[in-house]
Amino acid sequence: MTSHHETSTKRLSFPRQFARTQRYTLGAPRAFTIAPDGSRVAFLRSPSGTDRAGSLWVLDLDGEVRERVAADPSALLGGAEEELSAEERARRERSREGGGGIVGYAVDGAVELAAFTLSGRLFTAELRAGTARELAVPGPVIDPRPSPDGRLVAYTAGGALRVVGADGGGDRALAEPEAATVTYGLAEFIAAEEMGRHRGFWWSPESDRLLVARADDAPVRRWWISDPAHPDREPAAVPYPAAGTDNAEVRLFLVGLDGARTEVVWDRTAFPYLARVHWSSGGAPLLLVQARDQRLQHQLAVDTATGATSLVRAEEDPDWLELNPGVPGWTPGGELVRITDEGGARALAVGERELTDARLHLRAVLDVGAEDVLVTASAGAAAEDPEIGQIHVYRVDGSGVERLSEGPGVHTAVRRGEVTVLASARPEEPGAAVRVLRAGKQVAEVVSYAERPVFSPRVVLTGAGPDEIPCAVLLPRDHREGDGPLPVLMDPYGGPHGQRVVAAHNPYLTSQWFADQGFAVVVADGRGTPGRSPAWEKAIRSRLTLTLDDQVAALHGLAGRFPLDLDRVAIRGWSFGGWLAGLAVLRRPDVFHAAVVGAPVSDQRLYDTHYVERVLGHPAEAPEVYADASLVTDDGLSAPSSPARPMMIVHGLADDNVVVAHTLRLSSALLAAGRPHEVLPLSGVTHMTPQEQVAENLLLLQVDFLKRSLGLK
Repeated sequence: MTSHHETSTKRLSFPRQFARTQRYTLGAPRAFTIAPDGSRVAFLRSPSGTDRAGSLWVLDLDGEVRERVAADPSALLGGAEEELSAEERARRERSREGGGGIVGYAVDGAVELAAFTLSGRLFTAELRAGTARELAVPGPVIDPRPSPDGRLVAYTAGGALRVVGADGGGDRALAEPEAATVTYGLAEFIAAEEMGRHRGFWWSPESDRLLVARADDAPVRRWWISDPAHPDREPAAVPYPAAGTDNAEVRLFLVGLDGARTEVVWDRTAFPYLARVHWSSGGAPLLLVQARDQRLQHQLAVDTATGATSLVRAEEDPDWLELNPGVPGWTPGGELVRITDEGGARALAVGERELTDARLHLRAVLDVGAEDVLVTASAGAAAEDPEIGQIHVYRVDGSGVERLSEGPGVHTAVRRGEVTVLASARPEEPGAAVRVLRAGKQVAEVVSYAERPVFSPRVVLTGAGPDEIPCAVLLPRDHREGDGPLPVLMDPYGGPHGQRVVAAHNPYLTSQWFADQGFAVVVADGRGTPGRSPAWEKAIRSRLTLTLDDQVAALHGLAGRFPLDLDRVAIRGWSFGGWLAGLAVLRRPDVFHAAVVGAPVSDQRLYDTHYVERVLGHPAEAPEVYADASLVTDDGLSAPSSPARPMMIVHGLADDNVVVAHTLRLSSALLAAGRPHEVLPLSGVTHMTPQEQVAENLLLLQVDFLKRSLGLK
């Protein structure tokens, strides 16, 4: 069993504990890296369930199995508070990183040298010896990465890509920005926020050069984000590529250790998005580039002598091409590994062979070995048992598929050679149990210091409606059969990349807390959400409001099986879920009677290019599609016969992802239509709301609003 620190949690309310523990993520081990000889595993973990400062740890597997600290941020900073640059804060916002201390690290090929930052300063740790030191280099430092041979560390500072010896000598710039709008070695906003590409440089396997992305955001329109609580401060200029506007210009260079550079050439006009870069000993550097409409993408091999590229594979889709973690890549023997939607199933392909079929829905490639590929997948459309909410780890080779994870849950893994780190989040236990396997047999377990929640959720996973929409239903823990119907709270995200119905414990804690306040809570993953089939995800192309139809279908499909009072139905959501909540009370006031609308994308034209255009197309070519998905121009605002449902709109004023203009425009439209609503501005809060007091009180205020709006005591 996973070990948890048992502090004074019994005396804490759930909102306070939930906020203090960063949603129970503090103290949990993560970011595992396995040494190629299987002798040790590096990972991150904070020292307790309420301490935000992550440390770098090593689990030794040779001889006596033991854990030890390789780098302690408190010791390295001499007890000083961490200071973050604006660039680092933005990077953490893009990656949704709410922790502190050491939040990320990179290693050399042997997993003997680790590099990381603290307060914008560069540190390295010798993982065998367990010693750490600072390298005196210009800062603030972002994303340091050792060379595979461990002799050098590359990093970015001031928009330049730099390199320094692992001994601290020979620091120099390899590529420096030609203008204030240019950066080398960093992911631009759209790559980090939407493509899952959080880095901008890659070492060669021989450690003799790098591939370096150059991003110029001069073409990108500037938005200004101010802090109304501090009118003495200047607004921050944020380059934001809103739908239909210009993106940053991204180029790629091969850069030698002497600074010599060769540009990598492809048709950037036809394929402006650099989505993936892979460089391994299995073949030439491999790029995945996308057309702006994301219906066509090329996988390109790079000639490292000339920078020329050659087509490895072209892929096309009438809706869009999904970017999947871990692909494309090469096998050690030089075959292309990819995930494809060809044939109507999300399948694993190696070379010209598809190794899985519609019984599995591929989620990610975890590791590519000489003989097999390690993946995560959920049950596909042709599966005999749908296994609602479950994600498992599979080993796939030419002879078939073998499931490695056991029991209901959400499982993932890291593998190197014979050693596998398997993390399993299960419905009956909080957090995730992390086991270390060698040749399939457990040799260790990584302890979690995460706090144990003050309660466990009472959740039923089921399908609802004609389409068997995946749902989770939560009733008050003291509810008994015969107690009568309960007011309903729909609690969705409901959109792309946001699966909420999962076979795990912690994701339902907030929903259970709302249930315990006297609600029947329903979480429904309708069309557009991941995990079922490509057709399920892509059904919302140009029809975003189908997501609302499925919330209604799920609600009505469950009504006969659970004690749901359909005369008192509320909905809450954040981001896409906030848009969905606002849409619900405006379009279907006959179904929904109140809404908590958190950081809503009220006007899709104000959201970013890669996300919105993938689903709705270019706004200049499909203005009616954007209007149909808009809350600001919604016909429900002015319909005289439509009842006005209470809305509580919540937004962080420092949000640079879904900017507060979304809420301000929605509020203005509601006011012009004479529709009552409440606006709760969160000063200094971004899209994540990590602040403890804000997170705690936000839950309490939502419950108060919902009870008032539905006429509950």
